[in-house]
Amino acid sequence: MLNIFEVSETNKMIEKENLDVRTITLGISLLDCIDSDLNKLNEKVYRKITTVAKDLVATGEEIEKEFGIPIVNKRISVTPMALIGGAACKTPEDFTLLAHTMDRAAKEVGVNLIGGYSALVSKGMTHADELLIRSIPKALAETERVCSSVNLGSTKTGINMDGVKLMGEIIKETAELTKDNDSIACMKLVVFCNAPDDNPFMAGAFHGVTEADAIINVGVSGPGVVKTALTKVRGENFEVLCETIKKTAFKVTRVGQLVAQEASRMLNIPFGIVDLSLAPTPAIGDSVADILCEIGLEYAGAPGTTAALALLNDQVKKGGVMASSYVGGLSGAFIPVSEDQGMIDAVSAGALTLEKLEAMTCVCSVGLDMIAIPGKTKATTISGIIADEMAIGMVNQKTTAVRVIPAVGKDVGDKVEFGGLFGYAPIMPVNEFSCDAFINRGGRIPAPIHSFKN
Repeated sequence: MLNIFEVSETNKMIEKENLDVRTITLGISLLDCIDSDLNKLNEKVYRKITTVAKDLVATGEEIEKEFGIPIVNKRISVTPMALIGGAACKTPEDFTLLAHTMDRAAKEVGVNLIGGYSALVSKGMTHADELLIRSIPKALAETERVCSSVNLGSTKTGINMDGVKLMGEIIKETAELTKDNDSIACMKLVVFCNAPDDNPFMAGAFHGVTEADAIINVGVSGPGVVKTALTKVRGENFEVLCETIKKTAFKVTRVGQLVAQEASRMLNIPFGIVDLSLAPTPAIGDSVADILCEIGLEYAGAPGTTAALALLNDQVKKGGVMASSYVGGLSGAFIPVSEDQGMIDAVSAGALTLEKLEAMTCVCSVGLDMIAIPGKTKATTISGIIADEMAIGMVNQKTTAVRVIPAVGKDVGDKVEFGGLFGYAPIMPVNEFSCDAFINRGGRIPAPIHSFKN
């Protein structure tokens, strides 16, 4: 049983070690909003979101006051909009209207972000999928809180290389439309391989078609807590190190479980999952990179980094699954550059490169995240980076993602500023050798042999 005493045990973590519940995300199915009339569709979408989510923010604030647990974000995810708008939207501009409707609804209920401006195209694109994807640059540039994701591959279906090529172009266009603000719209756009249906974290959250009509998912985060715990076992062997991470992850996940159950009870909406990812912030002491340094590295990126991250990711999951029967989403360690001061320091010191980050994504919970690259980077080069990351996810049966920001007008040595949880980032160099002929082949990369399991 969960009780207030377990929360009291974590008071020190909350007050001194940056423990927080990163997000309560309310997933809402919009399948019953589908309509062939565009005006009616927008009206139904707005009404459904504002009705189901009307008490979400107030509930989160009440839980914060009752238990003293900071809940940093209250968010909404909806059914992928390519599915919802297919009957009514005949042009990219029609889909952009839906994005504006999502944005208005998010502002009305007071949530920080709304995800689900999404398309799932791992094997092929419908006409609606393509229209939504082509609308993404304008939709993200013109809205404040809408987040977009596109699933381009899976272990079962392979990689849709036509989609990969298109997304390289879309990311470039998105950057161009917000070039006067450090190409900021790109931070609201992520591409996936093996995207989960129940991820509460943005920009990748959407409400999968396998989910209930509405669901509460919670994302917890405690890099600072893990780092502080490890300072007490410096010099100890790996067994002690692993046990310490597991015990700490257990306590952190229990807090998330309690918040999820309380929110579910108060809103009368089923509890879905706890995502126990270690998601950093730019705050000092709230860094995954600092954990890697505490394990024994001079900087994240030094030799041994991939092994240390693999150990961390595994022990976090082992501790978390003992604390909650419903661990899901991504769950593990995030390595976003702009959102992690330790990662920023490692890049600035020359210890961490894009290639090393790619290697690290083989063992962490997601992928290349919040990485600023030169604005002159070609669309095909971005597509090549995406293809590499999709291949890692496909072959290793895990979720991988890419969220890069080609900062228009900026180059290596400059930096981009996003503010808040999104932080800032130095522009990282990109391999400039061409992959044009590879990306322009078209078609699909087939699923790996181990996908044929039944």
